[in-house]
Formats: sequence, structure tokens, C-alpha cells
Amino acid sequence: MNSELKIILGGGESGVGSAILAKAKGFDVFLSDSAKLKDEHRNTLKEYQIDFEEEQHTEEKILSANEIIKSPGISETTPIMQKIRDKGIHVISEIEFAGRYTNANLICVTGSNGKTTTTSLIYHILESAGLNVGLGGNIGKSFARQVAEENYDYYVLELSSFQLEGVYDFKANIAVLLNITPDHLDRYDHDMQKYTDAKMRIILNQQTEDAFIFWQDDPIVTKEIGKLKPKSQLYPFSEKKQDNVCAYVEDEYLHVNLKDKQFMMEQELLALQGMHNVYNSLASGIVAKLLDVEDDKLRESLADFKGVPHRLERVASVKGVQFINDSKATNVNSCWYALQSMRTKTVLILGGTDKGNDYSEIEELVLQKVKALVFLGLDNNKLHAYFDNKVPIISDASSMEEAVSKAYELAEKGETVLLSPCCASFDLFKNYEDRGDQFKESVRKL
Repeated sequence: MNSELKIILGGGESGVGSAILAKAKGFDVFLSDSAKLKDEHRNTLKEYQIDFEEEQHTEEKILSANEIIKSPGISETTPIMQKIRDKGIHVISEIEFAGRYTNANLICVTGSNGKTTTTSLIYHILESAGLNVGLGGNIGKSFARQVAEENYDYYVLELSSFQLEGVYDFKANIAVLLNITPDHLDRYDHDMQKYTDAKMRIILNQQTEDAFIFWQDDPIVTKEIGKLKPKSQLYPFSEKKQDNVCAYVEDEYLHVNLKDKQFMMEQELLALQGMHNVYNSLASGIVAKLLDVEDDKLRESLADFKGVPHRLERVASVKGVQFINDSKATNVNSCWYALQSMRTKTVLILGGTDKGNDYSEIEELVLQKVKALVFLGLDNNKLHAYFDNKVPIISDASSMEEAVSKAYELAEKGETVLLSPCCASFDLFKNYEDRGDQFKESVRKL
């Protein structure tokens, strides 16, 4: 038995999964959360006989560890984290910890936007092709818990910048980087380079036998590749055919051209519409061909994928007004993609916890496509300061039901009401899922 103490900070999906894996590997385990645990997580810890505390941190015990596994949502600015850093204790993420105990092939996806959709799409393709594959990271079940309890040959992992901050020896066999645009800048001292550095850790430790798939048209990504000079095989994708690009769109067809493998598919047959989803499909297609998925299986999966809840999700049409739930759009760039895919005049519901947003990115699309704005947040001053006098109709709402009701009144037959908030949800909702669920519920009551 290993009597070394593993301290887990945070008792959500990630923390509980890490605790289960640590226990399985024979460590003494103690989990600590400053908040109240969800019943399901508390019950799981009891079932596995894992020592834990909630609504407090016993500093003496925590600071006695030589390594701490930290949940991604815990900020470096919390008092306990500052004390841990002052003591020089090594802090890792669940991803780093679980990576030590698996020999599975790891396909890791990051980006400011599109990572949940792309991760889910890659998983759908591989599972449909009959591969023994797990889904984890920032989506699905805890990666660490799956490593403890399952035996997959492949994992498709969605990795946020917060999770990547805590990786050191972890290595992606296939890394996918979709884009880098401003997000979570409140966490990175409003320093874009710090956020970018966290994202680029996706290629940390990659060697010549590994693959790095990235969007060639993203200036930040290409600049970083020039600086970091990755050892891995590079597989760029782009909207248009270029010399070194291995996946692109030409004459309404998707093309994936690897050295010895080619794939083509009509763009109109893709299940996911909108240019941003073409990029997600191109990246997923490269992964599939690297893993020798047959063309007919890949075509079928790209055509029948159901999409991700709360991401451009069609809710209902009420008296000719279409309602779309894009609650997962927690940053400005996500909202830009949503607006870009709108084909009708739109009433846009915006607002929430501002993460240092720059709304100039969506201004042109708002002026083109949006007839009215509904601001849904505890503090809408920044939104008013930016959009007042630019959009003819602006209304405020203090609840989702009120926001949906106002938007419905403002929309006419043949138009769209879009919830694409640009902001985090924590001012009025538990999370973006709760926000999206309340939107759908309010629409159904109309």
C-alpha cells in the first residue's frame, strides 16, 4: 500500500473522480471543498470510503501534502491556493493525474469556441466506427474515474485552459486546437498572452510520432506555432485550399487529404450547419482519417450527429417565431458565430457575468441582423454603454421568463429569438445549462 497522502481540492465531478482513482492506486486520500457538496458526490465519497470535508478547508491537513490535485474551477486567488503556492506544494489537474495511469490513445481538443461540439463529434465518429472509446475532460464523466473503472483504448478529452494550466508530463497523442479568442480574461489578469500560453499547453510533450491539428487561419495560433516549433506532425485545416493545408472546403465539398488517405463529402450533407461547424467537421475528419476510420462510416457520422445541448439548439417555433438556445455562448466570439449563422432578423438576448468582454467583435453583425436586444443580467450597465443608440430597441429583463416574454413580443413571424448571452451565467443561474433549461421551459410556456 502507498501511504502517501493525496489531497483533492474541490468535490465536483473532477475532484470526486480524482479521489476514486487515487484510492484505487492505494493512496491515502482526503478531499476538501469550501462549498457544500452535491448529494450525489457526497454519497459517492461515502460509498468509496473516501475521507472528505465540505464547507471548510482544514489548512493544516491540506498544507501537509506534497502534491495537490486541484479542480479546474478553483481560482489561484483564493486564500487556500495562495497558501499552497507559498509553501511550494506541487499542484496538478485531474487530467495530469489520470494521464499517469493510462496507456490509452489520447485525443485532446481545446479552443475558445467549438471544443464541446468537436469533442462530441469525434467521440460519435469513433464510437460509431466500433472503437473502444471514452469521453471525458470538460464534458461527460470524469476522466480519472474512467481510468480507475473502465478499460478504454481511446479517450476523447475536451480540455479547458483551466485544466491545461495543471498539466506537466501529460501528453496528447492527437491534439486539436480550434481557435484562440479572448475568454476568461478575468482569470488571466486581463493578459491575452497568459490565456494563450495555457491553451498552447495542449502540445506540451508531443513528439514526432504525435499529431497536432489546428486552424491555419487563426493568427494567434499560427504565431504561437512559429514561436514554439512543435515536434509533432502538423495537420492544418482552413476554409479554403492552400499549399500546406490538409483539410479545406472547395466547390461545396469538404476535403481531407492526408499523405495516403483522401476523403470528400458534400458540405450540405453535414448534420451541423454554419461555417464554424464546417471547421469542427474538418478537424474531426482529420482525426478520423488518422485513426483509419472508413470513409462510409465517417460520412454517416458527419451526417447523423445530433449536436450538443445549449449550442445553437432549436427549441421550438411559436406562431412562426423560431427560438434558438445558445446558452453555451459564454464569450463574445461564440455569439459572433451564432449571429453569423442567423438567416432571419433576430431578437438577441444578451447578458450575465461579464468576463472582460469586448463587444466590438459582434457590433457589425448586430447592426446587420439584430432588430432588438434584451439584456438579461444583474448589471447591464456595460451592455447599455456599448449598444445604446446603436440598436433601435433595447429592453431589460430580470428573469428568463421576462426575457423570453419580451423577446417574443418584439419578434414577428419569420424572425428568430436567439439566446446567445456572451457572458457567464453565475449572476442569475447555477450554470449555462440551467440558463438554457430555463430558456427552453419559458419558451414552452408561451
